[in-house]
Amino acid sequence: MIKRLLILLLAVLCLSTVACNTAEEPLDVMPTEEPLIDSPTERPFDAPPTEEPLPAPEKPILYFYPEEDTIVSAKLELNGQLTCTYPEHGTDGWENYLVKPDGTLISQDGGEYYALYWEGEIEASMDFTKGFCVEGSQTADFLAEMLPRLGLNAREVNEFIIYWLPQMQGNAYNLISFQTDAYTDNAKLILSPEPDTLIRVFMAWKAVDQPIGIEPQTIATPERIGFTVVEWGGCKVG
Repeated sequence: MIKRLLILLLAVLCLSTVACNTAEEPLDVMPTEEPLIDSPTERPFDAPPTEEPLPAPEKPILYFYPEEDTIVSAKLELNGQLTCTYPEHGTDGWENYLVKPDGTLISQDGGEYYALYWEGEIEASMDFTKGFCVEGSQTADFLAEMLPRLGLNAREVNEFIIYWLPQMQGNAYNLISFQTDAYTDNAKLILSPEPDTLIRVFMAWKAVDQPIGIEPQTIATPERIGFTVVEWGGCKVG
C-alpha cells in the first residue's frame, strides 16, 4: 500500500514539473508584419495637403439686358473644365436664346430662365497683390458698399451677398481681392452679339485669423450703356 502511494506521489511531481516547464517556454508564433502606409491609398487617414488646391469658381451667373428682344448666344472657354451648368452648356455653348429687355431668357425648346449658371475648375492663380482685409462681422456692409461700385444693380448685389455671406461672416477676417485679368484670361466669355457693356465681377477670398496689411484696390465704376451683360462669381482660396 505504501509503495503504491509513493508511486502516485512521484507521478504527480513529474506532471507538475512538465507543466511548469511548458508555461515558461515562449510560444512559437510567426511575427506579424507591420502594415505598409507608404501608398496614399493604404494610409489610415488623409494627410493634410502640402499645397493649396486650385481655386474652383463658385456660382458664376450671367444676366443679359438687351434694349429690345434679341437672339443671344454665349460660350465659355476655360483654362480648365466646366463641372456644372444650368441650363446645359453644350459643345457650342448656350445657343440662340431669345432675351427680353427685362432679362428673361427663352431657350429654343421653350425653357424660361432669368440667368445662365456655371461652375468649373480653372488652372489659374488668383492675384492678391491688392485687395481688402475685412472683419468677418463687417462683410455684409463691405459687400453692400463695394458691389454697386463694381457695377452690380440691387438685385445682383442681393444675390451675391446671399450666396457668399454664410461662408464669410463667421471668420475673424476675410482677405478679399476682386480679380481682373487673372480671371478673365482663364475664363473667356464669347458673346454674340457683343454687348455694349460687359461687367464681370469675380471675388477671390480667403479666411485669415489676423488683419493683414494689403494695398487697397482702385475700383472704377462702369456705366451700364446699351445692351449690357453682367456676370458675378467667386472662389475661396486655401
